[in-house]
Amino acid sequence: MAGKIESKLAEMGLTLPEALAPAGNYVPYVQVGELVFVSGQVPKAEDGLITGKLGDDMSIEQGQAAARLCALHLLGQIKAACNGDLDRLVKVVKLGGFVNATPDFGDHPAVINGASDLFGELLGEAGRHARAAVGSSSLPFGVAVEIEGIFQVK
Repeated sequence: MAGKIESKLAEMGLTLPEALAPAGNYVPYVQVGELVFVSGQVPKAEDGLITGKLGDDMSIEQGQAAARLCALHLLGQIKAACNGDLDRLVKVVKLGGFVNATPDFGDHPAVINGASDLFGELLGEAGRHARAAVGSSSLPFGVAVEIEGIFQVK
């Protein structure tokens, strides 16, 4: 039976992906007290990774879609951390967004808004968070965006 958050995702026409396995020597999340620190999530769609470089071969809108997908993967990790009960999520505390961009690209915050907007739409006030949005000359596997997060759970 889907909980409140997963039901809202379904109403939004979104599907929660399975938690991705780590791509290196790290764990997907670490819980310390009520905080869950989720490792960087990349935009993996059903047909593969969303790759590209903002300011070159990707538009801001395509970057936002990739960031939105990263947010869904963050939620997948939270669900795994909460033993399948996503309704244990209390608050999105902080996001760290990394944008694969050309040196002259400056709209990193607009790209990461793809994730921030999803959390706001899904969770309301509980989805509002602190954030960093920075550019990078490259990201793992050539992905367009990578986002990590800190979440409060009960």
